[in-house]
Amino acid sequence: MGITENNLTEVHFTKDDLLERILSPDNLNKAYKQVVSNGGRGGVDNMETEEFLSYLKLHKDELVRSLIDGNYHPNSVLRVEISKENDKKRQHAIPTVSLIQQAISQILSAIYEREFSNNSFGFRPRRSAHQALRTVWNYINACNKYALDLDLEQFFDTVNQSKLIEILSLKIKDRRVISLIHKYLRTGVIIGHKLEESSRGVPQGGPLSPLLSNIMLNELDKELERRGHPFVRYADDCAQRMREGPA
Repeated sequence: MGITENNLTEVHFTKDDLLERILSPDNLNKAYKQVVSNGGRGGVDNMETEEFLSYLKLHKDELVRSLIDGNYHPNSVLRVEISKENDKKRQHAIPTVSLIQQAISQILSAIYEREFSNNSFGFRPRRSAHQALRTVWNYINACNKYALDLDLEQFFDTVNQSKLIEILSLKIKDRRVISLIHKYLRTGVIIGHKLEESSRGVPQGGPLSPLLSNIMLNELDKELERRGHPFVRYADDCAQRMREGPA
């Protein structure tokens, strides 16, 4: 399925051409416009979005060739802390200008959207937190006695990368795309001036991470549906209706 501005359209993928679709001029142009519109600050290379067009004019062909040949290695991400409520801190990753991540996300979203649960609302096109709240309210009005609130603590920082790659491989048959995503997962983070390996987790901050989180947690959604439990999930937060008290 392909996502257009107003609806979903059928797109046919073959086993081995997914990377070419990701790197197609049309998809890269859409990715560029989205990255520029998002703004944001530069990563470890200090390149801001307004400087990226000049870089692409000089290096686009070289970049695309390195991706097709499998020689591309993404830069490490810059790790910063963002204040949360109750004086807590959240780890946030700032990638370098993330054109390729955005391009991957656009194509994979077209594949996975029809796989996702109707009860999943976070980081999805035409879905919002308000829709999630309305669904919760409908469950409340159904006179259910109990609700179970789940918050997967430090989910993005603790994702099992091997399991994520295994799940991706069930749907994505172009091994070059799997390898590229794996490189992004393992690229490492810069904390202060020190490089640390990233053997687990999905760095928050890049355009690919929200989609990968939904792909991972779609396994939870499917299990809840298999058991007949009505629920609402927004990213790593989930509320589950229960007719009886929790065991």
